[in-house]
Amino acid sequence: MRHMASSKRRPILIAVGLIVLIVLIGAGFMIKQAQARYTSTIYTGSKQASSVDTSKPISILLLGVDTGADGRIDKGNSDTIMVVTINPQTKKTVITSIPRDTLAQMVGVKPTNVQKLNAAYNIGGSDMAKASVGALLNIPIDYYATLNMGGLKQIVDAVGGVTITSPLNVTFDHITITKGTHHLNGKQALTYTRMRYQDPRGDYGRQLRQQQVMKAVLAKLADSKTYTRYSQLLTSLKGNLKTDLSFNDLVSLAANDHANTKNIKSTQLIGMPAWINTSSYQIASTKTLQSTSNAIRSQLGLSAEKLSNMETRLNALNTTYNGTTNLNYNTNGLDTITYTDDTK
Repeated sequence: MRHMASSKRRPILIAVGLIVLIVLIGAGFMIKQAQARYTSTIYTGSKQASSVDTSKPISILLLGVDTGADGRIDKGNSDTIMVVTINPQTKKTVITSIPRDTLAQMVGVKPTNVQKLNAAYNIGGSDMAKASVGALLNIPIDYYATLNMGGLKQIVDAVGGVTITSPLNVTFDHITITKGTHHLNGKQALTYTRMRYQDPRGDYGRQLRQQQVMKAVLAKLADSKTYTRYSQLLTSLKGNLKTDLSFNDLVSLAANDHANTKNIKSTQLIGMPAWINTSSYQIASTKTLQSTSNAIRSQLGLSAEKLSNMETRLNALNTTYNGTTNLNYNTNGLDTITYTDDTK
C-alpha cells in the first residue's frame, strides 16, 4: 500500500468548455481561423476527420481538473466528474454528476487497485478516467473534455459574469457570497463552486452549485449580446480545455445537436460515507449503481444490463457496512492507494 499527499486546496470547477464551443459553432462563430487555434491548443486526438455519428446518442466525460489557479501546475485530480449524454432522438442532454470520492477500480493498472474515482485522471490521464467511469457504470464513454479551474474563471468573465441564487452563505478563499441572488464574476463563481465544508450537503451540494453555474453560463451563451465576446471566449479556453473531439466533430454536433443545449437536465449519483484505511470515501450501493447505469444506458439507447464489477463484488462482501451506524468498509486485501486528501 502507498500513500500520496495532495495539496491543501482542492478546487472544484465546471467543465463547460466543450459546450461553450458547441454553442459558439452553432451561432456561426467558429470561423476558419479558429480551427487552427483549436487544433493546436485544445484538440488532443490524432486526426481532424469527424467521427461523430450525429444520428446516434453519444456520451462525453467532463472532467474538472484542480489546476490552473492558486499556483497549481501539476497534473491534478479530476475533482469534478460528469457524464454527459446527448440524444438526438429525444433532443435531450443529461448531465450525471459522480462524487469525486466514489470508490472505484482504476482500470488499466495492475495489481487490482481500488481508489477514489478522482485519482484515475491523476494516475492514468483521460484514458484511465474514461475506462474507470465506464467500468463503474457499465456504460460506453465516447469522448472526454477536461477544463482546469483557471478556465472556469476566464469563461465566466468572458460571458460577462453569471447570475445565480445561492441557497446558503458561501465563504471561501477570503470571498463571501451571501444567501440570495447575485451577479458573479469569474473569481466569485470559482469560489461559489469550490466550497464544500460549509454546505450541509457536502460534496453533493457542491455538485448542485457546479451545475447551477454551468446552466447560468449556457443561458448567457444563448443571449445574442454575448456573441460579441466570442473571441474572448475562445481565448479563455486556450491552455485550459483539452478534448479528443475534433474540430469537425464539434461542427457536426453544433449543426445537428445544437437544440440539445436548450434541454439540459442534471442528476447525481448519491453514495454513502465510509472509512477505508483511515481515509474517507463514498460508497455507491449496488442498487444505486444499477439504477444510474440503467438511466444512462437508456439515454444512450441501450438496454439495461445487470452490473457485475469490482464495486458490486466488494459491496456483496461488506455485509455489515451500512453507511450510517457502521462506516467501516473492507477492500479485502486489495492494493488500495490511499490519498490523505480530505481537503477543499
